Amino acid sequence: MLVLGPAVLFIGFTLFMNRSCEHKFEELDDFGPVPAFQFTDANGTQRNSKEFEGEILLINTLQSSCPDSCSILMWHLNQTIYQHVWKNKTKKTKKIRMISFLIDAEGNPVKDLSVINDAVKDLAENYDPSIWILASGDVRSIYNLNNNGVSLIDEGANFEELMLLIDKKSHLRMVLSGKVEGQIRRMKQSMALLQKQYDKQSSK
Repeated sequence: MLVLGPAVLFIGFTLFMNRSCEHKFEELDDFGPVPAFQFTDANGTQRNSKEFEGEILLINTLQSSCPDSCSILMWHLNQTIYQHVWKNKTKKTKKIRMISFLIDAEGNPVKDLSVINDAVKDLAENYDPSIWILASGDVRSIYNLNNNGVSLIDEGANFEELMLLIDKKSHLRMVLSGKVEGQIRRMKQSMALLQKQYDKQSSK
């Protein structure tokens, strides 16, 4: 079984993104299905992955004790990705949603979402909880991709720093670091590239 460390993973994805920027109609690689998951949102509602079938998802984590920068750069995530998705919500990108799982310093789920909910509301102008969803649940099960020959939760992999781009068929299409501003910009490009793929398919 091939186990990719984070450095190799990021280099591979970066090389792919450089190639895809040169060929704007090239499709993102398909890294296989993401395990089914469930979670509780900030309103206490039980939800699961079936609800999001047919939608593009961006999944990441937020650390309860340090939500702005310990797992991802939340300000950059908001400015680069969320604001773009919100402004284009009436267009075809309206099917893009973000799910942020709240975890502690050890990567375990945190049940109380109230503090992070207030923090995101204060940070994100025009915050829409139907687009940027805060979640409590076993996020490790989502990052457990060993069946695809890739491990994102092995020791030293720092899975909590990774953003996952999931397509309408619940397949993983891109993994990038949320702790690097440039990688967040690349994720925005990847999301646009995936949307172009669906636009191209719908025009046939």
